[in-house]
Amino acid sequence: QVQLVESGGGLVHTGGSLSLSCAASGSISSLYTMGWHRQAPGKQRELVATATNRGRTVVHDSVKGRFTISTDSVRNIVYLQMNSLKPEDTAVYYCSFENTYTRRQFWGQGTQVTVSS
Repeated sequence: QVQLVESGGGLVHTGGSLSLSCAASGSISSLYTMGWHRQAPGKQRELVATATNRGRTVVHDSVKGRFTISTDSVRNIVYLQMNSLKPEDTAVYYCSFENTYTRRQFWGQGTQVTVSS
């Protein structure tokens, strides 16, 4: 089992910035992918960005140039720096952990990000 503890999020005006962090603990595999997904009301959960503990990152086109994902592979923490936020970024943001070997995924409890216009 892997436990994920998220922090950050909140309310910000359009153009503002927020940062999220997520710490993984428990049965951490030597290779893994951590990331962020988001789900807006009435919409499906979508990928925001992921990063492996070897430094490979994937960022969704809708947030490229505005969001930056990074990891601390020693402490098993993933960060998401969100700049130039837009109202359409409003969603519950979920941290994820995927064991590269087993493909088993774990999810955080979610944190609300609200961008007011």
